[in-house]
Amino acid sequence: MEFYKITIRPDSGFGTSLKGDTLFGHFCWQAAHAPDLLKTDLDTAIEQYARKPFAVFSSAVPTDAAQDAPHCFKRPDIPLDWFMSSEYLSKKEKILATKELKGKKWLKGNADLILDATRTNLVADADFKDNGLTETGTYAHNSINRITGTTGKGRFAPFETVISWFYPNVLLSLFILADPEFLDKESLVKGVSRIGKFGFGRDASTGMGRFTILDICPLPLPDLSAGDGLYTLAPCLPEKGRFNQTWFTPFVRFGKHGDLLAGVRQPFKNPVIMADEGAVCVPAETIDTPYIGCAVTNVSKAMPETVVQAYAPVLPIRIGALHENNL
Repeated sequence: MEFYKITIRPDSGFGTSLKGDTLFGHFCWQAAHAPDLLKTDLDTAIEQYARKPFAVFSSAVPTDAAQDAPHCFKRPDIPLDWFMSSEYLSKKEKILATKELKGKKWLKGNADLILDATRTNLVADADFKDNGLTETGTYAHNSINRITGTTGKGRFAPFETVISWFYPNVLLSLFILADPEFLDKESLVKGVSRIGKFGFGRDASTGMGRFTILDICPLPLPDLSAGDGLYTLAPCLPEKGRFNQTWFTPFVRFGKHGDLLAGVRQPFKNPVIMADEGAVCVPAETIDTPYIGCAVTNVSKAMPETVVQAYAPVLPIRIGALHENNL
């Protein structure tokens, strides 16, 4: 597979987090509307997805354009006390240290994309960017009763939804694996660019979820032997039996169809429980693909052939020193 980093600039608020599985779904809709986006038809690509994924999308990874800062990945889901000194700490000191670590939600990554899980590499929003990354607010909606010409009660009552806005100079990077047999660089850019123009996720019809592609950079495939663990870049389902240890935060995807199926009688998909991005897996065997996980099927009554991306691109992460100090 080929590995790309696409840098995007948020141009509006977002009602849905930019996570890899949802980005994959949006890209599939783009391929459904533009059959020339893939080198084969979408039905064939989806049918083979469980055996041979044509694309695996990461969740968005922030960086600071003003300071040319490194990427800041979500803090790995290993135990917090691993980041503390092995020296004796009083109960009070341990509580204060844990509180400090909880505020450091990001792990700085270096240029070669080999992550070092050390306390000095952990940063908080304010360390990464003075104002933080996002601000959350509400966005008003209403439906007009065409008989009375006004809002009203029940389904015509005004309501609000939660929207997140990124601060200026915050850019986002998407790390994407693409199989050149199905998808080339130009088509990948075209599909992701169209997602940014039409809007991503909830409330896209009201102007939310807009972004612009600033750059696409081919990258060498990660050298997974450079670390003693694998760090996931998107929600996924690690395969049973392939890992000696796994640390993760559970993430439940309550999926809903969009685009042409948004208004069908049963637009909702069956929930899927995954390990959120930032999971750390210690392989029990050599991993020969730049991704882990699987595809999930049988999640939709409206479109039975629907598949969920429960794959995730992975990067090598060094946790050995922390692990040894806490055995």
